[in-house]
Amino acid sequence: MHGPALPAVSTSSSVAPQHSFYIWGIALVAALGGLLFGYDWVVIGGARQFYEIYFHLTSSGSVGWANSCALIGCLFGSLAAGTLADRYGRRRILMAAAVLFAISSVLTGWAWSFSAFIFFRILGGAAIGLSSNVSPLYIAEISPAAHRGRLVSLNQFAIVVGILLAQVVNWRLARPVPAGLPADLLVQTWNVQYGWRWMFTAVTAPALVFTFASFFIPESPRWLCGVGRAREAQAILERIGGPGFAGAELAGIESAQREDAALTQSSWRELLLPAFRKIILVGIALAALQQWTGINILFNYAAEVYRSAGYGANDIFLNIVITGAINLAFTVLAMVLVDRLGRRLMMLAGCIGIGVSHLLCAWAYHAHWRGTAVLVLTLSAIACYALTLAPVTWVLIAEIFPRRIRSQGVSTAVSALWIASFLLTYTFPLLMKLEGTAGIFLTYGVICLAGFVYVAAFVPETKGRTLEQIGVGVTEA
Repeated sequence: MHGPALPAVSTSSSVAPQHSFYIWGIALVAALGGLLFGYDWVVIGGARQFYEIYFHLTSSGSVGWANSCALIGCLFGSLAAGTLADRYGRRRILMAAAVLFAISSVLTGWAWSFSAFIFFRILGGAAIGLSSNVSPLYIAEISPAAHRGRLVSLNQFAIVVGILLAQVVNWRLARPVPAGLPADLLVQTWNVQYGWRWMFTAVTAPALVFTFASFFIPESPRWLCGVGRAREAQAILERIGGPGFAGAELAGIESAQREDAALTQSSWRELLLPAFRKIILVGIALAALQQWTGINILFNYAAEVYRSAGYGANDIFLNIVITGAINLAFTVLAMVLVDRLGRRLMMLAGCIGIGVSHLLCAWAYHAHWRGTAVLVLTLSAIACYALTLAPVTWVLIAEIFPRRIRSQGVSTAVSALWIASFLLTYTFPLLMKLEGTAGIFLTYGVICLAGFVYVAAFVPETKGRTLEQIGVGVTEA
């Protein structure tokens, strides 16, 4: 099976080495949104065992709601991101997300009631929704085609750094508690009264750095061209890649704009047109597949997974840090490979690798293998995910949509990702009771293998092509 063919790769102007520092600098600033996203997303994995005691959460419904409520904000933020980014520009929305991160993290950490905690978690989720849309979109729009894969993957790298940072902060802030401590004494411990609060509050520092750094990055040249500011766009493109690169890129952007000029004003209804419907479905499917590999369960519910494998409390936090380190190492490798191997091959390999790891983990739980066997297999799944589906899905979502519907297409795909993530996270405690740990890993493994078939059949290769070439190819496929 082969994905739809796209136009042949062009030999666009290369970027001179002296411009590389500037390109990577602005991409790194934009990727700070990913770092905040990763931290905020995973910090709850360490904090939840303490705030659940503080707020007296006992039912699976209240536990699942506390752990997944931020995804409501993610959904609303991602739905609004496309319209806001088109109206106000990519840079301003990145700044708004940074401010929301800073405010919500402090207020979540020092919430005075469970209702306040839920509200501020949803507010923080809105910041995640905005940044998860606009950070990869912005990076894709400022990146030369030959380097776009690794530059957009920088956003996933930042997410992974944020995840590891949250895991280390949780590990270092959590103080040892004697086993079997009575409930009335447990609720008075530092972890329950203050520890989880500082876990959330710690992300304020990088959020303020992100806000400050956002003042020094340029606006997306593609957005500037779309609002009639081509001269500013050319100046930015020249700084990114030199005059030759700027001329070639600007010619491609203006050519795409002339083709769009004969059409009506872009709107959300256009996503349902036959020319765009297929690629919208591909974006939605990729987003859902990335979540339903089940890897985020290993981050959000890592304590439960490792506890059921026989690990004690102290070892659980250390194992969680190990998973973060593996995640980071293989994400770096993915950045090296994505522009060499291409997107399709890495997605296909990832579906197989994660699927087989999950199936073996299901067998390990079924056969009552515990400890090291489960740890190795979960680390294998995380390594495969970090090397493939985690970064490459974001790259594809940022690339595959034609310019005319890019903001709305990215917004739709990322919204689908958060819906899938909410369903995954909210249902895990219930599925754990119904299927057991072995059954859950079996389910996720089968989904990964089904994802292999879908990617092979429908996902195009985008390596080395400009965004305008990809847009033409997917509408003609």
